[in-house]
Amino acid sequence: MEINIAAVKAEVEAVFKAYETALVSNDVETLDRLFLNAPTTIRYGGGENLYGFADIAAFRSAREGGNLQRRLARTVITTYGTTFATASTLFYRDSAPGKVGRQMQTWIRTDSGWQVAAAHVSVIDDRG
Repeated sequence: MEINIAAVKAEVEAVFKAYETALVSNDVETLDRLFLNAPTTIRYGGGENLYGFADIAAFRSAREGGNLQRRLARTVITTYGTTFATASTLFYRDSAPGKVGRQMQTWIRTDSGWQVAAAHVSVIDDRG
């Protein structure tokens, strides 16, 4: 298996950027499109464990969209072959001083394009 094929990595970097834009602007339609619509899709959030696309979509549509801005750091996107990738990043929010968020996503290429099949978000104390 080839790791980080340049063209594939560029595709995932672009869709990751689109995801980030949708996230901070609370573009629920785009967020839903970027998650795999399957009962096997999982998202562990900062305060919720969501099993299946239906749970994830319900969470997104109920969430208020205020103050979602954040700064990313140490983003690492790795592709494996042409159909599988991971994205890991740290994030910081002005509304959470002294904290660092961690986000990991598993991306797969589907007939609808690249989609998140699993995601994990957590926040810990920032120890520098």
